[in-house]
Amino acid sequence: MKWTAFFIVICFFAYGCDIASHKENSKAKIIFDTDFGYDADDLGALAMLHYFIENDECELLGIACWSNERYGVSAIDAVNRFYEHGDIPIGVRKKDGAWDCDWSYGKPLALSLPYSRTYENVPHTNVLYRQLLANQPDKSVTIVTVGGLDNIKNLLLTGSDSISSLTGIELLHKKVKLFSVMGGAFPKQEDSEGEVNFKGGGKGVTKFVLEQTKGIPFVFAGYEIGDVIRSGNALNSLPEKHPLYLGFYKFSKDAPWVKDRFKGEIFDNASFDQIAVYYAVRETGDECFNLIGDGYCEVDSLGKNQWVTEPSGFNHHYLKLLAEPAIVSHKIESLMLGLEHY
Repeated sequence: MKWTAFFIVICFFAYGCDIASHKENSKAKIIFDTDFGYDADDLGALAMLHYFIENDECELLGIACWSNERYGVSAIDAVNRFYEHGDIPIGVRKKDGAWDCDWSYGKPLALSLPYSRTYENVPHTNVLYRQLLANQPDKSVTIVTVGGLDNIKNLLLTGSDSISSLTGIELLHKKVKLFSVMGGAFPKQEDSEGEVNFKGGGKGVTKFVLEQTKGIPFVFAGYEIGDVIRSGNALNSLPEKHPLYLGFYKFSKDAPWVKDRFKGEIFDNASFDQIAVYYAVRETGDECFNLIGDGYCEVDSLGKNQWVTEPSGFNHHYLKLLAEPAIVSHKIESLMLGLEHY
């Protein structure tokens, strides 16, 4: 009888360990590449990632900051510390030094909340990416890009070094499971100038990245989805020192392309980046999105894109909205607030 009881205990212990191991292995391993400080959707997307961490759905390996705005890194660190995840590594592009911007929401976040990391004391994104990727299992990392693809281009141009004997191209092909990209418009970009993220920081950036990553799975969340999924107004109920309130209020009040709509409170704005994060972590459209394949995203040197339905070596898909925008907006706001089931 004692041996039977002992055997049962061992079986339950082994079963529990197996469940814990499966849960750990099923977590999305995320690198978040962001132009934090411009549109407030980057802040909303980061808040969602912190919810997903708490919900045991993802591991945020690190954050690559595209922006060189002086307070960008410090604001990201402040948000991470607010959510009690202050150990998340951060890197920054470090192009031509930091610059100051009166309308960016990075400054009020950094001045209102504790932080320790700055533009000067964090590594270049090349170093961050190489360290993070080199230390992960093969085909395990999901990279979410919600800004220009300059950080990925720079990584692709790196050679072997003391961190890894692999080049940047080799690291991406070996370690990356998925790119979840906010950028472009589908099935075709009608704007002659191209969508802002696909234009990147210079001519040909997106075209180069897609060519060099051929074969790696990409899922694109286009402009047309985020533009109709509006979120933000619900954040007016938050305390004034909450990072979501601080950032979205500053954005609503002072961002040059939206401030004419400001009426004294946060207003609903496009939810571009939150969609890319949602798919990256859950890898499903649920009832909200359909995944379109059978083709690839073709981008010209100016960042203008179109979906081409013919055989290729690319592994591309894009999201198409299925649900009513208001339903998805509610889901996004719930995730930003950490109240998904309210």
